[in-house]
Amino acid sequence: MTFGDYQNEIYLRGLAGIVPSMPMAFAEWEATAQAALPPSVWSYVAGGAGDEHTQRANADAFKRWGVVPRRFVGATERDLSVELFGMTLPAPVFMAPIGVIGLCAQDGHGDLATARAAARTGVPMVSSTLSVDPMELVAAEFGDTPGLFQLYTPSDRELAASLVHRAQAAGYAGYKGIVVTLDSWVTGWRPRDLSIANVPQLRGHCLSNYTSDPVFRASLALPPEEDLGGAVLRFMQIFGNPLTWDDLNWLRSLTSLPLIVKGICHPEDARRAIHRGRQANGGLPAVDALPAIVEAAGGVPVLFDSGIRSGADIVKALALGATAVGIGRPYAYGLALGGVDGIVHVLRALLAETDLIMAVDGYPTLADLVPEALLPVM
Repeated sequence: MTFGDYQNEIYLRGLAGIVPSMPMAFAEWEATAQAALPPSVWSYVAGGAGDEHTQRANADAFKRWGVVPRRFVGATERDLSVELFGMTLPAPVFMAPIGVIGLCAQDGHGDLATARAAARTGVPMVSSTLSVDPMELVAAEFGDTPGLFQLYTPSDRELAASLVHRAQAAGYAGYKGIVVTLDSWVTGWRPRDLSIANVPQLRGHCLSNYTSDPVFRASLALPPEEDLGGAVLRFMQIFGNPLTWDDLNWLRSLTSLPLIVKGICHPEDARRAIHRGRQANGGLPAVDALPAIVEAAGGVPVLFDSGIRSGADIVKALALGATAVGIGRPYAYGLALGGVDGIVHVLRALLAETDLIMAVDGYPTLADLVPEALLPVM
């Protein structure tokens, strides 16, 4: 079977009068999720910094590229598999970290639902530091699909070390890499959240990796179960940490797992790191920075996760040099509209479109998706 066979499943069920219960495209996923989520969660997931110009530009930038069709290449079979940090993945996609994904599920355990969707699809999850359930419980749901752990590095180095060590020790499939976030060590100016005076973490949500950590608990006067406010205050004190290059060296010393730095948009930073508009407005679209980052990386894998809304976007990001592409809001919206099944549907839809574009346009393998496969669209 190919990823594109998902459409055949849908059409064949239609012959029996069964039409899909979930929508097929991003705009509908977004609209349905907005109706399903409480305003406090919706604003956090859908919103961005400032007037959200850069957030929109991240998505709109893909429209400036068109895929060049090739003919007589016999793309009957497509191979989307990729080797990444010692993992063999069925497709070059992953679920990007979303700090409040836990709150997007009807039962309030969206991190577990996302991990279960990873197990069903083979699409890895990057589990956030800011989760409803502890990282160990999330990893236990991965099945045979490996995952990655995203680290918001706290200013308390002992706590940071504890989080990294816990991730390395977790589970059977477990975490196969640490994703260090650089681009949101402090919350950006986010009018949607400001207008309702709400940040979920300050209300005690999505802090289980802290409240379950022995180092964090030891720093509290009272256990979180007795004084949640005290735990939140401690979280606020240690969350913000603007990392330096020396910190990267220290983080590298904590683990033997691959260390992946998130938020690199300048070629010089990419070159130095080797041995996305949600939090900052006014920047350039991330996909415009991608080719230069890929060149600077010199063969080191480059993961891209900004503005992906469709299979066409995935194809274009791969052609511009991304090794793997992160899905963000689409799977969050899928979770809101249908739980585990909703995420699986969104991932299968995106992969089906990716696969079918490669089939129709004559690109049978990922190696065929090179920059020359694209032309600017005026």
